[in-house]
Amino acid sequence: MTLLSFNVLGVYGDSSIGGANQMVLLLSGFVAMLLARSNGVTWLHLFDSVSHSLGQTGSALIILLLIGALSGAWLIGGVIPGMIYFGLDFLRPSFFLPATLLICSAVSIVTGSSWSTAATVGIALIGVGEGMGLSSAMTAGAVVSGAYFGDKISPLSDTTNLAPAMAEADLFDHIRYMFFTTIPTLLVALIVFVALSMGVDATHTETGVEVLQARIAEHFAISPWVFAPPLLVIVLIVRKVPAIPAILAGALAGLVVAGFFQQEALRALGAIDFRSGYRVLMDALTIETQIETGDSQINTLLKSKGMQGMLSTIWLIVSAMVFGGAMEGAGFLQCLGDALMRRAKTDRSLFASTVATCLGINLTASDQYLSIVVPGRMYAPLFKQRGLAPVNLSRTLEDSGTVTSALVPWNTCGAYQSGVLGVATGEYFVYAVFNWLSPITTLVVAYLGIRIKRLPDAADSLGEDP
Repeated sequence: MTLLSFNVLGVYGDSSIGGANQMVLLLSGFVAMLLARSNGVTWLHLFDSVSHSLGQTGSALIILLLIGALSGAWLIGGVIPGMIYFGLDFLRPSFFLPATLLICSAVSIVTGSSWSTAATVGIALIGVGEGMGLSSAMTAGAVVSGAYFGDKISPLSDTTNLAPAMAEADLFDHIRYMFFTTIPTLLVALIVFVALSMGVDATHTETGVEVLQARIAEHFAISPWVFAPPLLVIVLIVRKVPAIPAILAGALAGLVVAGFFQQEALRALGAIDFRSGYRVLMDALTIETQIETGDSQINTLLKSKGMQGMLSTIWLIVSAMVFGGAMEGAGFLQCLGDALMRRAKTDRSLFASTVATCLGINLTASDQYLSIVVPGRMYAPLFKQRGLAPVNLSRTLEDSGTVTSALVPWNTCGAYQSGVLGVATGEYFVYAVFNWLSPITTLVVAYLGIRIKRLPDAADSLGEDP
């Protein structure tokens, strides 16, 4: 953890996920193996543990690749530009902050990415908010809150897939179970932003929104058809279709919409015949796609990295799982888990310990994914021993690991959000209501015993239905 912190704070900054953190994780796993070998643990046992650890993330890694493909397909299909275009229609001065929260929530659900949300509509909304005379810290807090709502609950989000994978829970069970903490937290944040928006007088700022919409309309055919792909994914999810085919169907639907309705955007990317058109569509799925407009801000909105853009995340997850598998095979996680179990005398204290561990890793290891992977591997057997269903752990990981990463200045997420939005983490911290309230909500729910799902035949210590 010390080396990971040094990577971020002392050398690489928010670029540490480009390889430095991965190398530290692999080296740490190797050190754990050497220590285990000195205690008589065989290489075969250690590598079997690592293989088992990696095998648990197989589906999540495929989903991550498909999410990258979907983002590219939805860009050239006009889905993401359409969401931005219609979302900006809801902006009104007296309702600007709650509208910002809702717009960013909608975009982050569609894209599954807090980073993409901040780098697209987030940047635009910061400028509009400044024109209204609002504090940029307030606007940034609303942007970050909305961006992490989708990052936490969207089936297209990497962390939403990673958390249940670590806890050994079903993806859609995990999402449904998160509603009991996520929706109340969002409603409280919405009320706060409504209160903050009262009395704002800024009727002169709507021009900036109109200019942004006009630029988007120059390059994409904006119509209700652009919402067909996300609606298809929603229908498939409601019908309990597994995540992999649902996301793949959404990506292919995006390509179909692009082929029928976004001819100008395709031509701008070089599609002049069948062969070049096929290449443009495949490139949108796999590598970076950029619609050039001559305006740097609009260019940021109209950009996707495809499957290639997910490789650094996948690389980090694989390295973290190697480290986790080595630690488990060496018996170190079991020793740590036993020590924590002795301290966690009740179910409530186990939830509190999980939250504290996630927060601690966000502060020390400076990475969102590690705050999910390490506690997930550590606490999964402990939750089972308590008779608690895996969704309890996966929800707690999201409530405390995913969302708080943006509140730490030296965390990769905090550094990214601050850099993109141009607002220091310490300035928007208090206004990022959804982010700091989420771990509090999950602890309150656990303390009151609300919707604490238990394994079949487990003792019902908290009085909740299994």
